[in-house]
Amino acid sequence: MVLPATMAELWTTVGSTVASFMFIMAIIRQYCPYEIQRLLEKLTHQITSFFYPYIGISIHEFSGDRLKRSDFYANVEAYLSSNTAKSAKRLKAEVGKDCSNIVLSMDEFERVTDEYRGAKVWWVLTKTAAPPRPLSMSYYPEQERRFYKLSFHKRYRETVTESYLGHVMKEGKEIRVKNRQRKLYTNSPGYKWPSYKQTMWSHIVFEHPATFETMALEGKKKREIIEDLMTFSKSKEFYERIGKAWKRGYLLYGPPGTGKSTMIAAMANLLSYDVYDLELTAVKDNTELRKLLIETTSKSMIVIEDIDCSLDLTGQRKKKGEKFSKEDKKMNDDEFSNKERKEAKEEGSNGNHGSSKVTLSGLLNFIDGLWSACGGERLIVFTTNYVEKLDPALIRRGRMDKHIELSYCTFEGFKVLGKNYLGIESHQMFDKIENLMGEVKITPADVAENLMPKSPMDDPERCLSNLIRALEEAKEETAAVEGAAEEAKRSAEEENEIEPTKEEAVSL
Repeated sequence: MVLPATMAELWTTVGSTVASFMFIMAIIRQYCPYEIQRLLEKLTHQITSFFYPYIGISIHEFSGDRLKRSDFYANVEAYLSSNTAKSAKRLKAEVGKDCSNIVLSMDEFERVTDEYRGAKVWWVLTKTAAPPRPLSMSYYPEQERRFYKLSFHKRYRETVTESYLGHVMKEGKEIRVKNRQRKLYTNSPGYKWPSYKQTMWSHIVFEHPATFETMALEGKKKREIIEDLMTFSKSKEFYERIGKAWKRGYLLYGPPGTGKSTMIAAMANLLSYDVYDLELTAVKDNTELRKLLIETTSKSMIVIEDIDCSLDLTGQRKKKGEKFSKEDKKMNDDEFSNKERKEAKEEGSNGNHGSSKVTLSGLLNFIDGLWSACGGERLIVFTTNYVEKLDPALIRRGRMDKHIELSYCTFEGFKVLGKNYLGIESHQMFDKIENLMGEVKITPADVAENLMPKSPMDDPERCLSNLIRALEEAKEETAAVEGAAEEAKRSAEEENEIEPTKEEAVSL
């Protein structure tokens, strides 16, 4: 074989060889059967992999039929943003948890190097076009698929697969928790989803400032709730050992204005959980309810506020052997018909696409059925003003594990509000307020409204005077109501005394 004499002849020879090879490959692709092409590709890949010393691992952004975002991908993204972004030349910037710091991460097709226990690896963020879709599904927009490509020499296979990937997973998870921006989610009606790929939840940043320290609640009750929450958050192994899903139900009940929504925010802030505010009236049926549950993440709270007002889930079921009378049945039928006509009228005026068909059975399965085990570390919270209206099956232990009554404001709760709103812990008016609060029922919301300064001239003394005035007015109203009730009772007793007996009526 004669070697080329000059570099120009060498490049000419290489170019000619490559051109001939490409021509032959084009002929093969055009005239060879598909099976033979696949066989040649397989053989080529095997020969190449035999001589090529590097191994590649892909971590895709989405996995599964539902295109759920991979936790592994998110952990890799967080790990690389913290450990390798300094060496990258092309970066992308995002806002961090407190909306002030900026988080930098590698941009698409950027390549960075990392080292671990002497093993050198390379990361590349790549994207590919989505595969062609059937004509019947071309209505939905196609999305590109992104993935991280990890490359390393085959002599480091054991180090990378058994140690390095676990290291990346652990470090990335810790970084995500540190930079995590908590969110408040709400669900939308199914007919408003523009694409099957779009999530069923929309969200905003959760920025509610409530904490247990600022709640108008007795110290003993606060400590009890906090200990219960912290014990739950650290009990993953315990729940696995007893064979239960890692979730816990809380029922918050009490009169309006007693702080049920504030309690939810305080619980979320204590545990750093996301909040999913579930609107049952926007859920089409039980199947859609299960889909919403699947879309929620761990470390979250699923909240249904005022559940006694959500759909027809509050009716007490008849005990075994108890029957309806004909009059009761007729009244119930008439009431049901009127309710149907009213709902149909409201749907027509609001342009709704159909009433919700979520049933009590579907909601019970949502709380503690098989589907409730999806994910982990989750709280389910119900609130109601009238706990007696709820079906016992809905709030029994095992579904709503802890019942928390939020009642009227006590003097201890008032002192917390006084410190929050006025910045004082004691005052000469406190004694009078304590006496009045022992005689009058007032909600924390009403106390807070009276303590709220309305102008720059409102000093603590004036705000406390406003509260005393409100308590005295409430005391007078209570006395008037009790007096009217006593008078009605006395009148009824007098009428019963004057009314003739049965023998006297017969004689007359």
